[in-house]
Amino acid sequence: MSAPAPALPVLAGAATGIFVGSTMVATRYVIGQTDPISLALLRYAIGVLLLVPPVLLAARVRFARADLLPIAALGIGQFGVLIALLNYGLQYIGSGLGALIFTTFPLFTVGFGALWGHELPSAAKTGGVLLTILGVGLALGAKVLVPAGAGGAGVWLGVAAVFASAATGGLCSVLYRPYLRRYPPLHVGAFAMLASVLFLAVPAAAEGFFAALPTFTPGGWAAVVFIGASSSAGYVLWLWALKHSTPTRTSMFLALGPVTATALGAALLDEPVTGLFLAGLACVAGGLWLAHWTPRAVGAK
Repeated sequence: MSAPAPALPVLAGAATGIFVGSTMVATRYVIGQTDPISLALLRYAIGVLLLVPPVLLAARVRFARADLLPIAALGIGQFGVLIALLNYGLQYIGSGLGALIFTTFPLFTVGFGALWGHELPSAAKTGGVLLTILGVGLALGAKVLVPAGAGGAGVWLGVAAVFASAATGGLCSVLYRPYLRRYPPLHVGAFAMLASVLFLAVPAAAEGFFAALPTFTPGGWAAVVFIGASSSAGYVLWLWALKHSTPTRTSMFLALGPVTATALGAALLDEPVTGLFLAGLACVAGGLWLAHWTPRAVGAK
């Protein structure tokens, strides 16, 4: 099979970044109507259902028995643990800040990639890391310097949860690579999501998810369906981009998440956009470009 046009993995990665930002805003909108784990379970149950028709229409794929458990574990990490942490964090911080912190995802990808021997840190990568950390610090300053009672200690819990979510995603991005070389992204994504649904059913039951039908407002149901549909489309595109590019190149496009989330958060949720926040956003975008884009453009294959 011939390789795709070079622009296609770029477009797939960019679309994923936009999906990340928009689903954060939708999550922020609906999170008050449910619990974090229950929302994650609904998100991926809808995602799996939407992936069933294309999987049935595609050529049949048989996973090697030895690959089933690792792919399931990656699905639980990527779609279960990551989103549960993200949903928990978004209870305490705004969608724009959540998306901004989540753009440290590529930094964790680089770190885990270096640990596994995929790439060595360079001066450009180090400079990019420092610039991104500065950007996150500026953004945190914009959020923390608010009137007393508007966030409190919960802000820091939210920040820690989103950082942990980004670290989980970075690790999974590196570990997915061998399986994406063997199997189509559609089938890997569908099986990984199914594993996460089964995993999330247990903690969701502890939240009382199965005790009664979910009670969302009409707008809340629309947000939940949008989140599920975005997840199925976004993560298949993400895996496809990982298959045809590198984890670092693909992760770099998550910088589009804060742009999308900030624009939609301001338009739909009346979240403030301050000059300090925009300065942090600019530093994060510049740091990610310096750390991942420029070195790849010069010497990477």
